Amino acid sequence: MLKNLLYIPLSVLYRCGVAIRHAMYDRHLLPSFSVDVPTICVGNLAVGGTGKTPMTAYILQLLLANGYRPAFLSRGYKRSTRGFRMADSYATVETIGDEAMQLHRAFPEVPVVVCENRVRGVRQLMRQVDGLDVIVLDDAMQHRAIRCGLNILLTTYDRLYIDDHMLPWGTLRDLPVRALKADAVVVTKCPDTIQPIDMRVVDNRLHLPTYQRLHFAGTAYAPMEQEGIPLVLCGIAHPHYMMNYVQTRYPQAQLMAFPDHHHYTRKDIDAIMERSKHFDFVLTTEKDIQRLRTTTLVERLQAQGKRLIALPIRVSFLSPKEDFDRQILTYVRENRKHQ
Repeated sequence: MLKNLLYIPLSVLYRCGVAIRHAMYDRHLLPSFSVDVPTICVGNLAVGGTGKTPMTAYILQLLLANGYRPAFLSRGYKRSTRGFRMADSYATVETIGDEAMQLHRAFPEVPVVVCENRVRGVRQLMRQVDGLDVIVLDDAMQHRAIRCGLNILLTTYDRLYIDDHMLPWGTLRDLPVRALKADAVVVTKCPDTIQPIDMRVVDNRLHLPTYQRLHFAGTAYAPMEQEGIPLVLCGIAHPHYMMNYVQTRYPQAQLMAFPDHHHYTRKDIDAIMERSKHFDFVLTTEKDIQRLRTTTLVERLQAQGKRLIALPIRVSFLSPKEDFDRQILTYVRENRKHQ
């Protein structure tokens, strides 16, 4: 309680700073640009853990399946490089970041670009790649220098943005009122047991304006056939979602958690190897394995006859997915340059 009381004044100051920044954009004191190609933003108001990467992957797959040529742009969080970089056969976690690397491996046919300046990134991407139908931007709702054509806001079922507080008291990095700028709100990480009445409760609580679409999505993990007991290794914002699922298959599994986007050091690998002695294999996320591939963990586990396995995660819509798909495809169809 005392800690929260100390955070409240800092949260108020942070809110004021964010509000001033938005006011400068609203009054055109800071420039904002739109680009000559459909742009879809997948974002949130909170710090991490809402499922942006699986949702981005879902949208990219949807666009590809319907004959469009999409590209993906993010800032490349925690990469060691600066400026504009396009993923190629030499790309690594260090050069483009773990999330971009994950999507580059999953969709090698999709141009994947990182650039901390979103406007510059989009413009340079369009100069280098011909025939793009749409650009999907990760985590760009707060980056108002670029005006996206379709904004998808994600918020988790167990911590809706209306129940949260601004940093550092809560996890919000943007004003709750900014949710009004979204074209669709997706409540993510819903339990499989959610009922229609639960969705109506959330709908009533969010009280979205009529121009916004509300969707509900859960998390689908790939079936696990590996025998034995795993050590679950995570460097993500909210590992309990994955852990809860793993323990339905492996009740004796244990978690070894690191901070989100953690850079695994030699000391970390030594600690993981020591802990893994008591388990039959190591289970991790698709995001973590991008970073772990650059370490000696895989080889050291193999020397002990053990495996490092990534658990694939996918979006599973609990409200009609056709409604969400239609919103995405209609926007792209009506706004792409070359019809």
